[in-house]
This record gives sequence, C-alpha cells and structure tokens, in this order.
Amino acid sequence: MWKVILLYLVTTAFASSYKISTKKSGSWWNNIVLYQIFPRSFKDSNGDGIGDLNGITSKLQYIKEFADAIWLSPIYPSPQNDFGYDISDFMDVHYEYGTLKDFDELVLKAKSLDLKVLLDFVPNHSSDQHEWFKKSIKRINPYTKYYVWQDGKKLPNGTRVPPNNWLSMFGGSAWEWNEERGQYYYHQFLKSQPDLNYNNPKLQIEMEKVINFWLKRGVDGFRVDAVSHLYEDPLLKDEPRSKESVPPDDYLYLVHNHTRDLDETYSIVNTWKELMDEYSKYHDRIEKLGFMEVGGNDFSKTMKFYSVGVDPMNFAFITDLKNDSTVADFKKIIDRWMSSMPLNKIANWIVGNHDVARVASRFGSNGNRPDQFSMLSAILPGMTVLYNGDEIGMINSVFTYEETIDPAGCNAGPDRYQLKSRDPQRTPYQWDDSVSAGFSTNSKTWLPVNDNYKTLNLAQQKKLQVSHYKIVKALSDLKRKSPVLIKGDTRVYNVLDKVLVVVRRLSNYDPIVILINFTDEDLEIDGTLSIGNHSKKMLVYVASMNSDLESGQVVQMKKIYVPKASTVVLTSTRDMFS
Repeated sequence: MWKVILLYLVTTAFASSYKISTKKSGSWWNNIVLYQIFPRSFKDSNGDGIGDLNGITSKLQYIKEFADAIWLSPIYPSPQNDFGYDISDFMDVHYEYGTLKDFDELVLKAKSLDLKVLLDFVPNHSSDQHEWFKKSIKRINPYTKYYVWQDGKKLPNGTRVPPNNWLSMFGGSAWEWNEERGQYYYHQFLKSQPDLNYNNPKLQIEMEKVINFWLKRGVDGFRVDAVSHLYEDPLLKDEPRSKESVPPDDYLYLVHNHTRDLDETYSIVNTWKELMDEYSKYHDRIEKLGFMEVGGNDFSKTMKFYSVGVDPMNFAFITDLKNDSTVADFKKIIDRWMSSMPLNKIANWIVGNHDVARVASRFGSNGNRPDQFSMLSAILPGMTVLYNGDEIGMINSVFTYEETIDPAGCNAGPDRYQLKSRDPQRTPYQWDDSVSAGFSTNSKTWLPVNDNYKTLNLAQQKKLQVSHYKIVKALSDLKRKSPVLIKGDTRVYNVLDKVLVVVRRLSNYDPIVILINFTDEDLEIDGTLSIGNHSKKMLVYVASMNSDLESGQVVQMKKIYVPKASTVVLTSTRDMFS
C-alpha cells in the first residue's frame, strides 16, 4: 500500500502562483531542443583518441531523434591551451578536428536532416599564437591596437607592476608583461588568451568578417562566448573587494564592475545581429540566432540583451539551484525569467554545459533528480539546451591533481583544483560497452573514459523500456508535436513547498502538466479545480527513473499520485498516441 499525503492544488492551498501569456515569435528556435556538442569528446572517426567533425557527422541521425539544432563548441585552429577557446585562426578548422571540407559536409548532412547548426563564436580574445597578436607585439599596423596594451606603473623603489588590480578568470593578475613590446597586455582568461580591443574600429571590422565567413558556410547562428567581458573601463579603475572568502588571487576576490557588463557591449552585439539579419535577408531567408553567454549579479543587464535582438543564455538551473534547493527556489527562478522577459521573446532553459559539473553529479544524491531537469526544461516554454551526454545521465569522472589537464584546475593548485577543473564533465561520450565506450577505436583517449561506461551507455539505454534517454526522447517528441507546448500559456504552482507543478494550457486542448515531488514521501494531489481537465482523468505520458509509474497509466484528477522524489508528466490520450 502507498503511504500518501493528500494535497490540494487550488489557489488557497499553496504558496504562490502566476500566469504568463507566452505570445511566441516565429523564430525557428522557439520550443526546440538545442544540443551542445564538445567536439573533442563526442566521437572519434580516425582512431587518434580525439573527437572530430566526421565523428559528429556520423552521429547526426542519432541527434535528430531528440534534438532540432546542434551547437558546436570551438572547432578553430588552436594551441589547445584552453581546449579551443584560445583561437589562432578564426576562419579555419583545427587539424585534429578535420578540415573546412569536413565542416561543409557536416552542415550539408545536418540540413538534410533539418538540423540547425550553431557555432561557438569567441570574440573576446584570441590565442597569443594568432598572427594579429604577433604583429601587435611588433607594433605593425593596423594590428598595433588590436589588443589592450598598457604601460603599467612603477613603485617608488623602481619595481614595475601592472596598471591595476584586475584579476584573471583563471586566477592571478589579468595583466602580462611583454618584453618585446615593453608593455603589459590584458587577458581576462589565460595569459595565452590576450583580450581583443573593441575600442578599435578596425578590429570590429575584422570580427564582422569572421561572422560573414561562417554564415556563408551555412551556419544558422552563433553561441557567443564570454560576451560580458568584451569591454573594460578605459580609465583602468581598480575593482573593489568582494565579500567572498577566497585567496586574493582568485577571480571571486573582487567585484568586477569595471571589466564586465559595460554598456558598450550592447552596441557591438546589436551590430552583429544586424549583420546576421542582413545576411538572412539577401541570402537564405533563415533567421540567425545570436545566443549570448552572459550573466552576473545584475539581472536587468541580462534581460537587456533581448532588446538588441539577441537571446541571453539562462544559467539559472546551473547557478541558482543546488541539491537542497526547494520548490520555492525553483519557482522563483522560473518566475524571474518569465516575468522579466519582454513580450514575444523566447525563454531558454540550460540543463548543463562543458564548464560545470554534469547535472547527474550536481543533483546525484537521488537517482530521479537528473531526469527532473530535462523533464522540466521540456515542459517549460521556450528552448531546452542539453549538453552531450546529459541525455543518458552521464556523471562526472574523478581526477587526481596529477591527472588534471584543464588549465583552470592546474592553476588552482592541488588543494583547490577540484573546485575549478572542468575535466570531470568533459570525458568522452559513452556510446556502448566496447573499447573506449565506442567513442574511439583507440584505448587511449585525450581524457580517460569514465569507468562506469560498461553499465552507463547509450546502446544499453536504447534497449531498456525506461531509461534517461527514453525519457528525453519521449519529451522531445511531445515538445515537437504538441500545440499546447508550442503556444500555450504557463502556470507555475508551489504546492505547500512539497511539489512544483507546471501547467501548460491552450484553448480547445487538454492541458499538459508536470509535477515534481521534492519530498521523500508519496503524495496525492487533488488537481480538479486548478488544472481544469474536464474529463476528470489524464494519462502518465512519462515519469522519471525509479518511480513506480508507467507510461499510459490512467490518473484520476481527484487523486494524482506522485511518488517520492519523482517527476511525472501528464497528458491526454491524443498526446500519448498521436
């Protein structure tokens, strides 16, 4: 027998509710699943232990099963000091990943499957091996001012020091002395990643050429990296001390009010969007997505990107929620984005990415939690963003300091590397239980495959009746076909701090409902008054792993059963079988 507690889903019985009318734009990224691929770790086609473009192309048919667009992390030529985010040529492909011809074939195959393709655009900095930087060191025009150069200061004792106290994201001073030029250059990230100078109009033109180059090769837009860091205070003011308890050389030691989120950023981003719109108008007639990696303490600055025609990335599931977050916490971050977003814009919900611990590790104390995020992001209005491997519940690997190769972890030292290293979430994709998890025919891969690949892999999950992959696939099918999810209204309820309920409704259609039980108790909810299903019953469309609910199971609206720590999506018969 179930031990249940009866709750009432009516306006007077829970903490809060709201209704957002989601008037949708016609943009192709409305209500899609965007799949982020870390190329180095996705699929190796030539046996060198490193993922590549041909490997991605070989798996596009699989990706189409549940996704509508792919976003490729950097594929450009690079010394790989930051695994592709240190770019030595913005208009070519890194030799380990293939060639421009391989990229063209990938795009052609993707378009044949009606998959959109986004590229990572990394405009904030280049590699110190880029020809621009080499010529800037030598003060060769027009490259002299392509980067941020300063003389620095001299102390009374004659010691030379950086111009100010600015810190790098990777720790330590953001300034590096160059003996040949006789000046410091600014680097927000590694010292091998000098920042580009956007106060220079000629540099701006160079980056516009980069955008046009890839548009002509068929990309459907860009995920734009580190947008918040494009401009710095020209007066070089010191940044104030933060309240964080971290070492003085840690980036979090300061409040970064002079090196990020400056107003000039919106103008340059708007220029890029106009450039993309111009290309669409006169060439393929396909609107281009500008998807901005932004974020900080000032939420209004994040929302402002919508006003210049681009979409800010929503990291709330990653930055604002923890393993012990409550129903109220979840409702707050959903409410904040939906109520702040301008009319006719598209929300997005990012489940994970290459820079943070995998969702199954962030919320891994209960086996149901990883499904909770993929399920919730699918039912909420807008775009779902999945990181490769999250659809099968991949977890972080464990690395010693000696095994760590990510510069963020290496620079943090042996006592703090686990806080900074991104190696654990970047291990190769687990396709099957063969050599190197089917990622490569080589037993030695650039990062070692997670030891659990024999039991956690895609091939096995495709065979199971219920699996992480089957859940993602089912919800992707629903997201694609349901008018309710495409253009319905959204209501979010906090039921007595025990259950989060999201109801999607559209006139003349039965609602679609997701219920997430945050407790370790089996619960029953009376949803007859609030959900408004006139048939008095619904069907379980899909439930999270390890729940005792099965797809197709009839649910009486008077007593909706939600097992402990489980997530369940309810639909009508037509959604189940259409």
